[in-house]
Amino acid sequence: MVDVILVNEQDQVLGQKEKIKAHKDGDLHRAFSVILYNAKGEMFIHKRATSKYHCGGLWTNACCSHPFPNEDTAVAANRRLFEELGYSGIDLIEKFSFVYKSEFDNGLTEHEFDYVFTGVTDNDPPDINKDEIADWKWVSVSELTEDITKKPGKYTVWFKDIMKRLKPII
Repeated sequence: MVDVILVNEQDQVLGQKEKIKAHKDGDLHRAFSVILYNAKGEMFIHKRATSKYHCGGLWTNACCSHPFPNEDTAVAANRRLFEELGYSGIDLIEKFSFVYKSEFDNGLTEHEFDYVFTGVTDNDPPDINKDEIADWKWVSVSELTEDITKKPGKYTVWFKDIMKRLKPII
């Protein structure tokens, strides 16, 4: 079992809890999302594996997860990039953080203090973890923004929120 870090709205640590239990209980916990660009300015997005415990089959950012207790969030983001995409050595920059809460039809709730990191890579193709990723592509930000507007149900809740927040700083 994997524990997540429980936090308050100021990201102060309150304890830890088993990941699925925290999602069932709707507890606020620390998370991260990584946005990757290539040299052409395209964004890497992937379709979550249908076997994921929530949001399977939806498109989202390069990777997202939770740091382990006592693990630095930036270190965790690099760890997951390697575990999910086979990418290592990418210089990630923390852009912002935000809190969001979303309840899903399966009884789980994402309630996260999410740190958003960006990085640039031209390492193609990724060595994807098929337990995490069903499909992937590089897409222009303008094309992605237009598709999210036209077909919001194809994308994860947190990714749509991140895209709104990224718009002023892209």
